[in-house]
Amino acid sequence: MKWQGRRRSTNVNDQRGRMTGRGVATAGGAGLILALVVFLITGDPGALGGLFGGGVTQQQQQQDYQPSEREQQMFEFSGVVLADIEDVWGALFPKYNETYKQPTMTVYTGAVNTACGAADSGVGPFYCPGDQTIYLDLSFYDTLVNRYGADQGDFILTYVIAHEAGHHVQTLLSVTEQLNQYRQQAATGRISQTDFNEISVRYELQADYLAGVVARGIANKGYMEQGDMEKAMSAAEAVGDDSIQRKMQGYVDPDTFNHGTSQQRKTWFRRGFDAGDLSQWDTFSGAI
Repeated sequence: MKWQGRRRSTNVNDQRGRMTGRGVATAGGAGLILALVVFLITGDPGALGGLFGGGVTQQQQQQDYQPSEREQQMFEFSGVVLADIEDVWGALFPKYNETYKQPTMTVYTGAVNTACGAADSGVGPFYCPGDQTIYLDLSFYDTLVNRYGADQGDFILTYVIAHEAGHHVQTLLSVTEQLNQYRQQAATGRISQTDFNEISVRYELQADYLAGVVARGIANKGYMEQGDMEKAMSAAEAVGDDSIQRKMQGYVDPDTFNHGTSQQRKTWFRRGFDAGDLSQWDTFSGAI
């Protein structure tokens, strides 16, 4: 993607080199595997707290931190991606008589405190609706390539950030609120966990669609380069539930899917790209 010399968002909160103080619980063993399988946290303000001991107020201490040249480039690239996201949704929301409120993106290393609880980099990138912030540890790029098998290339980060920004769009348009209502129904036994997992899959595929809309906006401005779409597709394929389960546990259990298969994720990203707007974003009706 063409990004050097372009506008970077002012909504990036650089917390690299900070570390959480006492009381941070990190995921280990089965918890880490669960976090890696989940990967992209859904919009549940209590989800992170439940996994990482949220609710503990912690002080963060600044440390001397010198990022590598490669990491700094990824940091600056991420700021340009967030600016593109702001431009795309800032232009589209008025067409639907809605106002787009820009999210914040916090880039951190190791662990971070959020309105959704404390988390470490094992969860991967996530969006917290409680503070309307995208959280990103840039080391996830290497995880995505080396552990999950995505192709190398900066546009895989575009897919990841745009997907999390898709959860922000869902929050602004009250879709996340509806998801949380279903989550409560599952917790109280009014619907089965399997039924809720299917709803979660549809929610995540919608965020993939919204990421595709962002990619179309970037392409319309002439910033996408040859091979960028293939990079995004490789990232979507790498984080499919079937692909992750096959790598992490050696078998696939469709009843536990909560993000969608590799093929579904690629399909809905492509649909968003082809549409370039919200005209086909309904993943909750019909087959997926």
